[in-house]
Amino acid sequence: MTSIRTIFTLILYICTATAAFAQNRIQVTSPDQRIRFELNLAGGSPEYSIAFGDHTLIEHSPLSLEFADGLFEMNLKINRPSSLILRDTYQLVVGKAGTVVSRCNETVIPLEEKVAPFRKIDLVVRAFNDGLAFRYEFPKPADKSTFALYEEGTAFNIAGNPKVLTLFLPSYQTSHEGLYTHADYRDLEEKRLMDMPTLFEYPDHIFMAITEAAVRDYAGMYLWKEGPMLHSKLSPKLGQDRIKVEAALPHRSPWRVFMISDRVGALIESNILTNLNEPCKISDTSWIKPGKTTFTWWNGNMVPDTTFSPGNNFLTNQYYIDFAAANNLQYHAIYGYAEQPWYVDDGFDFGTPGEHVDITRSIKPLDMRAICDYGKSVGVGIYVWVNWKALYAKLDDALAQFEDWGLAGVMVDFMDRDDQEMINIQEEILMKAAHHHLFVQFHGACKPTGLHRTYPNEFTREGTLNYEVYKWDNTVNADHDISMPFTRVLAGPTDYHLGGFRALPRREFKVHFTHPYVTSTRCHMLAMYVVLESYLAMVCDVPTAYVGQPGFDFLKAVPTTWDETKVPLASINEYVTVARKKDGAWFVGALNNHQARTLKLPLDFLAKGSYTAEIYLDAEDADKNPNHLTTEERTVTDQDTIELPLAADGGAVIRIRN
Repeated sequence: MTSIRTIFTLILYICTATAAFAQNRIQVTSPDQRIRFELNLAGGSPEYSIAFGDHTLIEHSPLSLEFADGLFEMNLKINRPSSLILRDTYQLVVGKAGTVVSRCNETVIPLEEKVAPFRKIDLVVRAFNDGLAFRYEFPKPADKSTFALYEEGTAFNIAGNPKVLTLFLPSYQTSHEGLYTHADYRDLEEKRLMDMPTLFEYPDHIFMAITEAAVRDYAGMYLWKEGPMLHSKLSPKLGQDRIKVEAALPHRSPWRVFMISDRVGALIESNILTNLNEPCKISDTSWIKPGKTTFTWWNGNMVPDTTFSPGNNFLTNQYYIDFAAANNLQYHAIYGYAEQPWYVDDGFDFGTPGEHVDITRSIKPLDMRAICDYGKSVGVGIYVWVNWKALYAKLDDALAQFEDWGLAGVMVDFMDRDDQEMINIQEEILMKAAHHHLFVQFHGACKPTGLHRTYPNEFTREGTLNYEVYKWDNTVNADHDISMPFTRVLAGPTDYHLGGFRALPRREFKVHFTHPYVTSTRCHMLAMYVVLESYLAMVCDVPTAYVGQPGFDFLKAVPTTWDETKVPLASINEYVTVARKKDGAWFVGALNNHQARTLKLPLDFLAKGSYTAEIYLDAEDADKNPNHLTTEERTVTDQDTIELPLAADGGAVIRIRN
């Protein structure tokens, strides 16, 4: 009997021989042969193309790197490539899947200058069945220990005229908040920064999203259309425009990722970003417990008419901790009150720490240790909001103090950058927070890149326009929500201020900075907990908005991390239905845009057998009272189809159990 090792060696030999066969043309294909990457040397300059089946997605796209010591672009040769079949099965502590099986074909393509200074760079390509990625690896020559990169000239020559869903940004210093643009590629504005992931819809229902994975000790990347082609733009170091990356050699870039399928739901299901990240660096993860949380800033720190004063005090926090303990919420967040953070700060608002800020000291009305002790006594973890500048100035002392108080985590805000320095600061916070058994929630931050595999104490991050906006206008609505699964959600955990249980029709919306309204139906709001990937889901409204209200039972039951994810139905910017499994039960969320419609949901993602389905649907009068819903219970099997009538700005949720 031929051993598996022998078969693997034979395959490896064939792959290596094939890759080395034509020195000016290297091809890498996915295991199922549907995705194909090809690198050519055109007059000594590298260019690549990507195809899916018979469809070319990226064509004749040049690659270059501009270093301080010159451009790496011309007079190149390809040395002998090497190929591997990579198989990996790993567990995610937090994620949209519990066990992930990763399989890809990898080829390392050594590029070398044929003229002085004879620099060498490896282009590493990995082809999966659900996408493709490549990165640059910079070896350490004998005469050099560091490098400075001025620009990464990765181009994306988009074939044809696909539909594009993207977020334009005003600058590199941004919270990544805005409304998405949906347009033909040829009609996209030029010379504007485009955030990632950006989605491309080609004819014949072919979909590709471009993003990046494993951004570490490097600058974040954006897309930039100039002429017919997209170009990479790296976030520059603060105070200048030239230098993007400075680092020791050897070094490597993040992965440039292309999520590809003929089913857009497959992009949402994909684990390609975590596949491309390093294994978990935290040896003991038993303390990492994802869950749901209060967030009183959204509702204005409201309390009922009681005998105590609301504010930065023990009794206000006790009220919310008791609510969390009674309703399966694992955490309570402490932010501050009015414009006063919970810590000593003489600044004039939350975004601008004062000259004498001290994050290791709580203000006098708050005894943080007493609050943590009380939370622990009823099974609720306490975590705190912080401005990143106040935290980073005393990072080691602050994290040690937080652990001593008994805090469970930190919400780090107002980062608003993804240059190399900020990328490194974020990883340093994650690494040191893990040492003190603290989870991290990033707000005012860039997109994730799969690093929650390496540091699973990263529970979620913002990097999008979210429901805080309802406090001052109705820019965020169901039409914005439905763009999210096809863009920002593709990158990973997405932090929204979820749980608004006081909805008004769009035409009746009015601004309430305290106790705000929302404009989508109750079922739409519930569905967001399933459709979004977030390991720390917020329950932001006041306790009195939830207790005894229809749908609150679903909110209390829904998990925040999953064993399996399926996307049975999806249409860009119209609707999406996501089914996620946890401990044998399935939770289904369907989101709709402004147009009422009926979906027919096949239950073929279920295993054989009989199940009980609890179905929550928009009520018939949801257009007049979006808080109304109906519930029913029925027995279902994998052969059944459930009809989901979705109201305008509506949704549906289902809980399926044995």
